[in-house]
This record gives sequence, C-alpha cells and structure tokens, in this order.
Amino acid sequence: MGRIRRHPKFDGVFISGPNDNFRLYTVNLDTNRTIYGEKLFEENGIQYREWNPYRSKLGASIRANARKIFLDRNSRLLYLGASSGTTVSHCSDIITNGIIYAVEFSARSLRELVQNCADRPNVIPILADANHPYEYAPYIYDRIDVIFQDVAQPNQTEILIKNIYRYLKPKEGKFIYAIKSRSIDTTVNPNEIFEKEINKLEAAGMQIMDNVSIEKFQNDHIVLFGRYLEHP
Repeated sequence: MGRIRRHPKFDGVFISGPNDNFRLYTVNLDTNRTIYGEKLFEENGIQYREWNPYRSKLGASIRANARKIFLDRNSRLLYLGASSGTTVSHCSDIITNGIIYAVEFSARSLRELVQNCADRPNVIPILADANHPYEYAPYIYDRIDVIFQDVAQPNQTEILIKNIYRYLKPKEGKFIYAIKSRSIDTTVNPNEIFEKEINKLEAAGMQIMDNVSIEKFQNDHIVLFGRYLEHP
C-alpha cells in the first residue's frame, strides 16, 4: 500500500501509492465504523478509510484528476441524492468544521443514511424531493457554499438549476454535478446528452470550470464542477 500522505491539491483527502495510480482515503470521523465495507487503516495514530472510486462519483472524479472539488473543513454543503451515505460519509470526513444537508427522496435509503451517520454530527439527513427545493428550506440554517447533485432523473439538470437559484449566492456558490446520461435518455449518444445538459447550465447562468469523465469507474457518467455566475 505504501505510506499514506496528503493529497497535493485537496484538503482532507489522502493518498497512497504512485501518483499515477493512487489509492484514496479520508480520516475516519466515526472511528472504527465503516459505511459500505471499505477498508480501515491505522497509521501514526490516525484511522483512515479507503475511498472506493467505483462506489463514489466524487472519489472517481479525484482519481480521474479533477482540478478542484470545492470542499474544505469549513464548507456548508447541500447534497442532493444522498442515498445511504457512501459519498456523504467521505464528505463528512473532509468537512470537519462545516455541515452537510443530505437530501434523499427514498424513505428506505434515508433510514440507512440516518443509521450510517448517527455519530457524524455534521450530517443532517432530510427526507425530501429535490424537485421542490423550498420544501427543505426550513431545515437549512446556514448559507450554502456548494451543492453536490447525484440525482438520477430525466430532469436532473433542471433540478440542479432550481436548487442553485434557491440556495447559492451568485459569483460565490459552487456546484458538483454527476450526470448520468442513461437516466436522461437511453437512445441518444451519451456525449450528445452531456453537451446538451452543459448548454442548459450555461444558458441558466452557470460557468463550467471542470468536466471530468469517470468512465473508467462509472459507465455513461461525467462530473461537472462549476459556479453560479448570475441569473439570466
């Protein structure tokens, strides 16, 4: 495995092995507990959780050399499509002084999320439909710095735009958007879908800062990193 060391670009992210084929880790905020069967490692009195890029689109983006992830220890993150908490938990490890509002539509997945994050005080699970961002506004008490969206719906881009307009501040707010082409249209070439969804975002006042293919880890996916410039 090799010595675990800080990632050269991202706070709270750690790697081991060669720089062109590294393994990925976060420091376990909930000591001795795993979320999805990931391996735990102790080194110099610190417990690390291996971050599996085949199970996490953000982890896959880092492995695919994303330039920025917008997250640090103080971030306030709105996570749409939290599921049972695989990526949420790694974000929780990174955002030690911030907070994560984790929105999930499925009651079953939310129960798993609550169980998995019961001892993670920086995660607030919310049962809600990301199509209706005003529904969960009463539960959000802080400004939002970053929206992470992983919602596999045909109108996933429109969902993101609605949440950006509701929760992000122009010229300051950032977003991370995992696009699953097959959730939008199974009959169209994925690259055509990606181009169309990017055009929608730019027309809505967003700037795409990075476009990361994670095809090696997740079929028919890209992850966009961008910021909200202005409402057109």
